[in-house]
Amino acid sequence: MKVGLLTSGGDCQGLNAVLRGVAKSLYNSVPDLELYGIIDGYHGLITAEWRKMKTEEFSDILRMGGTILGTSRQPFKEMQVLGEDNTDKLSMMLKNYNEAGFDALVILGGNGTHKTAQLLNENGVNVVTLPKTIDNDVYGTDICFGFDSAVEKATSVIDAIHTTAVSHGRVFVVELMGNKVGWLSLYAGIAGGADIILIPEIPYYIEKVLEVIDKRNTGGKKFTIIAIAEGAVSAEEAALPKKERAPDGLTAGARLAKILSGNLDQDVRTAIPGHFQRGGDPTPTDRILCSRLGAKAGELISSRQFGYMVAVRGDTIVKVPLEEVAGKTKSVPTDSQILYQAGLLGISIGV
Repeated sequence: MKVGLLTSGGDCQGLNAVLRGVAKSLYNSVPDLELYGIIDGYHGLITAEWRKMKTEEFSDILRMGGTILGTSRQPFKEMQVLGEDNTDKLSMMLKNYNEAGFDALVILGGNGTHKTAQLLNENGVNVVTLPKTIDNDVYGTDICFGFDSAVEKATSVIDAIHTTAVSHGRVFVVELMGNKVGWLSLYAGIAGGADIILIPEIPYYIEKVLEVIDKRNTGGKKFTIIAIAEGAVSAEEAALPKKERAPDGLTAGARLAKILSGNLDQDVRTAIPGHFQRGGDPTPTDRILCSRLGAKAGELISSRQFGYMVAVRGDTIVKVPLEEVAGKTKSVPTDSQILYQAGLLGISIGV
């Protein structure tokens, strides 16, 4: 059996751990196995760049962040657009897959990656996918690998900000990743003891944010920590067409800090950890999850069950048809229990 492995989209912790899990599972169940690492995600499938992997390449990578195969972003909307050579990326991928004689592809990625994987699946490619993203927004799974590690990184930032915020009596706006969903900001905000958490799913009111800060100051708490997702918007901004939002070019955190500075006597600072949240080694929780997901992917391939994403449902690792996953986003439900409980803790969401 000849199997191609690729990691697509933004990098995160756990990619190597999943590759290891898939490889170990397949080596233990498939005779005459050949594993090929496709370089830089879908780009390598488009340009026919891959190499045969050695078994020892999967050793000692469980704890390593990043990806040994490299990755890239290949927008789904460009997959069927004709280029100057009068062909499209999908056609090139199908051609290279068939000419290489691959029996299957194992694809690690997020939402865009899964849309393209389903496109390949519809065109006869044997595909098994795994849900990767620090945003935790892949539909059909309770959790994505990389999320727990990113929460740990983001929480450590908020923890560190606390000491300087307390020392100087400042308001700190910590802008975390999450352009469309707020899972990371919500979890890290609760874990780090943020006083206000602002997420894309719930447009916030500046007046409510100011009320919380004033209440804390009046109560003798001279500092405030705000965790805001990069995609969060105020209710005023949400009422505008997307093209008219952020005309000043500021990030969500910087814009909020600017508004707060104009309304407070306190010093307001912004902290943006950025790609720090994607980096470093995976947490033990992610390593276990990645190993389980990889083992299940290997099981599906060895039994020739294709067209599925490996997912987490409760305590169980399951297979979910790609057609049920592709093109959907798992947002934070506005009536979710975790939001309700955050409210019980006195955390404001700006409404």
